[in-house]
Parts: sequence; C-alpha cells; structure tokens
Amino acid sequence: MKNILVLCTGNSCRSQMAHGYLNHFLDNKIAKVYSAGIETHGLNPGALAIMKEDGLNIDHHTSNHVDEYATVDFDYIVTVCDHANENCPYIPSKNALRLHHNFFDPSKVVGTDEEKHAAFLKAREEIKIYFRDFVEECF
Repeated sequence: MKNILVLCTGNSCRSQMAHGYLNHFLDNKIAKVYSAGIETHGLNPGALAIMKEDGLNIDHHTSNHVDEYATVDFDYIVTVCDHANENCPYIPSKNALRLHHNFFDPSKVVGTDEEKHAAFLKAREEIKIYFRDFVEECF
C-alpha cells in the first residue's frame, strides 16, 4: 500500500479537500492518505460545506502537523500551496516523489456569501481535477 501526504500551510482547507478527493478516487484501498500542515488551523467550515455539496463528508478529518507523521515513509508528498512548498520541513521519506501545485486559497476571499461560495467552488474544482488526474496517472 502506498502512502500519500498532502501538505499545506494550516491543514484546514485545500489539503483537506485534496485528502477527501484522494480517499474518494482511491477508494481507501490502494493508498493511505495523510494530510498535514506546517501549522494547524483547524478545519475550515467553508471547505467542509463545499465538499458536502459534492457528496463528500470530511467532517471527521483533523488538522494535523506534519511532525506527527515523521515516521511514515511516504511514496508521494504533494504540497498544495507555495508557502508550504517553500517552508516545508525536511521529511525523511527515502523515495518519495515530491509534487507541487499552488491552488487558489478560498479562505482569503473577503466578500459576500455568494463570492465566498464561488471562491470555495473554484478551489474545490481545481483540486478535484488535479487529484483525479494524479490518481489516473500514478495508480
């Protein structure tokens, strides 16, 4: 079984959505998915809501610090924001393929409820497409 780490700054939004989609696309059978941050910010309610709109419940996820997984040997480490990519601590996985994609951060959008919803929808769709393609290419 492969181990995948999705890493973001606060493990509250983009990495949580990616974690949810990876579990969905992989059906929890051929890989174990972890998500973490270089900080922990708790789960973002907007991320929880936008995933539920697509039929995925990530309410049971937790916001974890990357140091919690220091002993896990990852096959893939995917950073989903530039800040995490630039500030990621050393992760001692011997053969991990490291990938990076800077996804739009919907949590930074200030505006009406409709504008915030549109921002989360945009980020969710970008993440969904990227990780669906990742699974098709790598598994």
